[in-house]
Amino acid sequence: MIRAGPQAQHDFTSPDYLVALGDLEMTHLSNMMTPARAAAETNFDLHARFASAIHRIAEDHHPLRSPFFQHLRELPAAVACDPQLLGQIHLFYQSAMHATRAAVYYLPHLDSPAMRKRKLQIFIDDDGLPGGDTHHYQLSRAFRNMGAKLLLDDEDFGGSTELCRHLDPETSRFVQAATTLYARSLGPWCVVELMSDSWMRALADALAVHFPAVPSEPYFADCFSQGVEERHAEESFEVTATILQSRPELYSETVLDAKLMAEALDGVWRRLDTIVKQAEQRLRTAKQERRLNGTEPPRQARTRELA
Repeated sequence: MIRAGPQAQHDFTSPDYLVALGDLEMTHLSNMMTPARAAAETNFDLHARFASAIHRIAEDHHPLRSPFFQHLRELPAAVACDPQLLGQIHLFYQSAMHATRAAVYYLPHLDSPAMRKRKLQIFIDDDGLPGGDTHHYQLSRAFRNMGAKLLLDDEDFGGSTELCRHLDPETSRFVQAATTLYARSLGPWCVVELMSDSWMRALADALAVHFPAVPSEPYFADCFSQGVEERHAEESFEVTATILQSRPELYSETVLDAKLMAEALDGVWRRLDTIVKQAEQRLRTAKQERRLNGTEPPRQARTRELA
């Protein structure tokens, strides 16, 4: 279990952070996108403007820019199959996903009957699967089937404050960001959904090198076969663009929060990559110690260990 130290980089709820936010971007919002200015720009194509901005953010922070997925693919089998390593990957990845699944219940600006109906479908896709199943439970089962030693019980994934006690600063930052930013604007939800299909496929592909049955796990197989994440990406974009068309004064905050969310997600991949590299380094250190102690296994055994 990892105890988080002082929070790194941003406290998304602190007065100082909100002041800094105002200095950087919200001042621009006040000066450049006042209600009067917004009303004067009602004919401007905010749909295209938002599409350009959100896709640029997603491209700049695309998960496949992280070396984590490639490093996971290339791990020696003796490392990749370690129950403790798999348990750590599960803890940090599940925590990030849990934070977004919980935060989506608090999305703003979607209170009309039609919007509530569209939001409900997102809830059902995550938490209303047949037989009382959920994406959370599916992910945990997938890791158990790989032999992971899970470090946190499913029902202990709760509120962000409690959850962050088990996490490192970078994953904690993402959890806190999701909790705060999802409730403030639709941009964070939109950018995360836009990238989620890519990172799920990359994770499935990397794990499948070591565990060939992984792509058949419902967490991955159901999402891919039903196009769930792609549908969520389209829906989150269209819903957000619709809200911005009626309330253009929200544009700057929406785009800024999407950027902050994407930056926080980068930290999750950095943390996971660090875990993978540390696990591989432990194997190398153990090999060197065995060599120095004259207890290195025969060549054939070493070949299997590094396979």
